[in-house]
Amino acid sequence: MILGASILQLPAIQKAKEMGLEVIAVDMDRNAVGFKQADICLPISTIDIPGVVAAAKEYKVKGVMTLASDMPMRTVAAVAKECGLVGIDMDTAQKATNKAIMRQCLKEHGVPIPHFCKVTSEREYYSAIKEFDGRFIVKPADNSGSRGVYLVESGNDSTQVNMAFVHSKAYSRSGDIVVEEFMEGPEVSVETLSLDGKVHVVQITDKLTTGAPFFVEMGHSQPTQLSAAVAKDIRRVATMAVEAIGIKDGPSHTEIKVTNEGAKIVELGARLGGDCITTHLVPLSTGVDMVKCCILIALGENVDIAQKYTKGAAVRYFYSHAGELRGITGVKAAESEPGIKQVSIVKNIGDILTNIESSTDRAGFVIAQADNAKEAVAAAERGRSLISLDIC
Repeated sequence: MILGASILQLPAIQKAKEMGLEVIAVDMDRNAVGFKQADICLPISTIDIPGVVAAAKEYKVKGVMTLASDMPMRTVAAVAKECGLVGIDMDTAQKATNKAIMRQCLKEHGVPIPHFCKVTSEREYYSAIKEFDGRFIVKPADNSGSRGVYLVESGNDSTQVNMAFVHSKAYSRSGDIVVEEFMEGPEVSVETLSLDGKVHVVQITDKLTTGAPFFVEMGHSQPTQLSAAVAKDIRRVATMAVEAIGIKDGPSHTEIKVTNEGAKIVELGARLGGDCITTHLVPLSTGVDMVKCCILIALGENVDIAQKYTKGAAVRYFYSHAGELRGITGVKAAESEPGIKQVSIVKNIGDILTNIESSTDRAGFVIAQADNAKEAVAAAERGRSLISLDIC
């Protein structure tokens, strides 16, 4: 059973089918792209825990997972418990899907994190921001994909302060938001697999974002180009975080900022990373098929996590602005560029685009592979530069 049948979960559905498994896809969107390839399609919300558990029992599922989405993690935990399957427990699911609970857990385990405050009301918010001297981040406690993230340059700027609260609050399902110090430094993510309680770091990913105020991710590359000493610290902190949250068997996607004080946790997901990181870049840079590994872990079977080779891989997303998408040119030229592995357009002609404020606003991407990360980035950027979006 795979929770979610969007473009994000499609690689898992395809991989499971390739492995000869019968796939049950769950998604409230009856037109979800993954339904075209799944064996059984259930139009149920992935956060409808009773409904999904009942379906899992009815179909006697042998494994359950999701990919690139935090929303279904508590449902994954419930199905695993009720059906006696391998998976995270509900305590871990809560820690991995609520940034306030996560921060508190990491703090209690001595994992390096930024100073933070959890607030619900406007009164609590205005009281909390007094604890921050410089810039600070405001984000919903329970969302992902850069949704609702806002940088406030100064607590004295009442316009920004008000806008940040309203923006983040709008994306919070629980009503809780997190205010935390802004961390200066490069941002990376760490892709791990835990087996029998042991954390294995598969790859470290360098990130490129839009910067303030929304910090939407516009590119990723592997392996990290940071120094060996910094990479060692990143692995150490990521491992501490995964162990603190309690992931015993399964994946984690941990986001980290490398500050002057060392690596600090931005946040952690108890699932495979999205943005093509684990579905495309990790296999291209290491030869490790993380999607297949996660399916096998969910089924309680042995997995091969040994790195097969070391290459460079990168993805670059298209920059765009608000308006109607009238046309797209240059795709064929980009696809013919050396090193380009994939060009994907995720918006349709006639769609109304918005300015990029979250990952769902991006129109497409280019993926490249080369001998090293620097060359892979250059190839992906060459490919992207050949594609033009006509937006009016």
